[in-house]
Parts: sequence; C-alpha cells; structure tokens
Amino acid sequence: HNSNFLPCPTRTSLRSRPAYSRRVGASRMRPAPTLREYTGIPRAEQDGSLQWVTAGASQDESVVRPASAPFSTSGGLKLLQGNLGRSVIKISAVPDDRHVIEAPCRVFDSQEALHQAFAADELNRDLICVVRWQGPQANGMPELHKLTPPLAVLQGKGYRVALVTDGRMSGASGKVPAAIHVSPEAAAGGPLARVRDGDVIRLDANVGMLQVLVPEAQWAARDVLPMPDALRAANSVGMGRELFANLRRNALSAEEGTCSWL
Repeated sequence: HNSNFLPCPTRTSLRSRPAYSRRVGASRMRPAPTLREYTGIPRAEQDGSLQWVTAGASQDESVVRPASAPFSTSGGLKLLQGNLGRSVIKISAVPDDRHVIEAPCRVFDSQEALHQAFAADELNRDLICVVRWQGPQANGMPELHKLTPPLAVLQGKGYRVALVTDGRMSGASGKVPAAIHVSPEAAAGGPLARVRDGDVIRLDANVGMLQVLVPEAQWAARDVLPMPDALRAANSVGMGRELFANLRRNALSAEEGTCSWL
C-alpha cells in the first residue's frame, strides 16, 4: 500500500491526498481520467472562477509514497482461511511481529462480555478473543467499536493478543491483529459456533491461515451451538429491530455482501 492517512486527517494528510491520487493514476491502479478533480488543488481566482492547480510530488513520504517504494509490497489487506472459515485482516497498521499469533482462545457472545472480562483482569495473558453472534443474520452486523481499546491495552502490556469475529470493525482500527467478517457466521451454523474456551487458534497473516488446532475428528464431532436464547431475544426486540427481522433472516454472508434483496 502507498498511503498512511490518519483516521482524523491532519493538514499534512489532507494536503497529501492530491499527491496520492496522482500516484494512483500514474501507477495505473485506476483510470487516470476519473481522477482529474482529485489530482489537483482547487484555487478560487479573483474573478470567481475555480482553477485546479496540479499537485506536485508528495512532500511527506511518511504519508504518501510512490508505487516504486510502497509501505508494504503485499498490500494492507489479507484473506485468511482455514477450518474456522474465511475472513479478512487489515495488516497495514499491525507490527510485523504480530502478523502471526497462536494462543488459547476465550469465547465471548458480545463485545460487552469482553469488556466485563477485561475490567475483571481476566485477560492478562497471551490470548485470542473470539466474539461470535455478530454477523448479519445474528444482529445485523453492527460495528464492534468497543473492542480495540481493551485489546490494545493488553498488547501494550506485552501480551500476544488477537481478535476473531464474524462481526465488523472500523477501518480506523488496526493495531491489534483482527480476523473479521468470518464466514459463514456462527448464527448460520459456521465454525465459530464450535469453538470452546481454551481451544488454541493460529492466525497467520503471512500465509493467510485461520485455524483452530483441534484434532480433526474431535472438531468434526463437536456440536454446533445455537445462539443463546437471551441473546437472540435481545437482538430481536426493541429499538425497531422487529422491523428488520426478515432482512436479518435472509441476509447473505459478509463474504457475499450481506445483501437481503437477492
């Protein structure tokens, strides 16, 4: 990848965007004619007209680099797959030494449950947190914005931690390795519904692996747990959720775009 924009843009990152767009066009990653308004800086003239001033080269290569010298030669997103399904991981902000995490897991049915365990100091160890029942059929796939802070704290303490979930997260998150959009989701009978506390999971972004290290016969014999009744009820009633029950029920997987209309 060639850019390193911050979630809340600074003046430097905003001024670098025309330079970024020029790089995109020059590297043929996108047709240049569609980028005309993005490759220059708008300037109002005294007569009221608008002129587009061609942006020069990047003035700060910690934000935008040329295609010949990218931040990463393999891109910022990776596909992970294995006996836990298929998922994606954003690695552009994850330190290289965190691209491979192998640790026992702790299973949570909500992000609130993870927060409670964190507050009770139950997570101070190498750990992969599995947060399931967060996909489109389970609860409409809300953004799990509460997960990054506690996991980042654990990582800052030196623990090797990661997240595996059938939910989604903000594009601004990324310090902690997170396998998100796991498909098929737990509510559709996906593999996350077979995971138990203590199972060792290996997440390897270098080779694209997401695997629970349980003997194959034992894994195949495990029951697929249903969504807890209390959680199903909470996801179905209140705040207008009743109106969208059919949409959730018929939603395609995250991998297929979560569409309910096909």
